[in-house]
Amino acid sequence: MLFTELSLAGAYIIDLEKREDSRGFFGRTYCRREFEEHGLAAQMPQSNVSFSTKRGTLRGMHYQEAPYEEAKLVRCTRGAIYDVIIDVRPSASTFGEWTGVELTEENHRMLYVPEGFAHGFITLVDDTEVTYQVSQFYAPGHERGLCYNDPSIGIEWPLDVSVISDKDERWPAFNPSIPENI
Repeated sequence: MLFTELSLAGAYIIDLEKREDSRGFFGRTYCRREFEEHGLAAQMPQSNVSFSTKRGTLRGMHYQEAPYEEAKLVRCTRGAIYDVIIDVRPSASTFGEWTGVELTEENHRMLYVPEGFAHGFITLVDDTEVTYQVSQFYAPGHERGLCYNDPSIGIEWPLDVSVISDKDERWPAFNPSIPENI
C-alpha cells in the first residue's frame, strides 16, 4: 500500500501497490502492521457497506463523539464518490477545515479518516457501493453530524444533492463554540 498524507493531519489517501500479470492485478487493501507503522488505528472491528441507487445521493457529515470516536477506511467498490472529511478536533491546527477526494471503482483508492473527523460523500454515478471499516463499534447515542452545505465550512460539492435522508438534512451548522456541536 502507498500512503499519502493529506493536508489535514492524520488523514491519508491509500493507493494499492498493484502486482500485475496476465490475469489482472493483486493488491493489499489493509495490513495491520503497515497501519501501525504509519501511526494509524490498526484495529478495525466493524465493516460497513452502503449502496446508493441514484447519482447525487449524499450521506453525511457523520462522526461519533468521545469516547466512541471512529477512524474509517473508506473504499468505493462500485461506481464513484466524492468523499469529504472535516476536522472537528478543537485542538488541531486544521480545526474546521475540510478536504475532498474522488474514490472510484477504477482508481481503487482508499481514504483513511482519522478519529475526530466528520465524514460524508456524494455519489457521482448511479448504483454506487461504498465499503468502510471502522475502528469502533457503532454507538447510537454518540452519533453526531454537521450540515453538509454549511457556508461557514464551504464544502465545494461537485454536483447538486438529489437524494438525502431527513436525518442528514437536519444536522446542525458547524459551531466551534458549542462543544456538543463538534
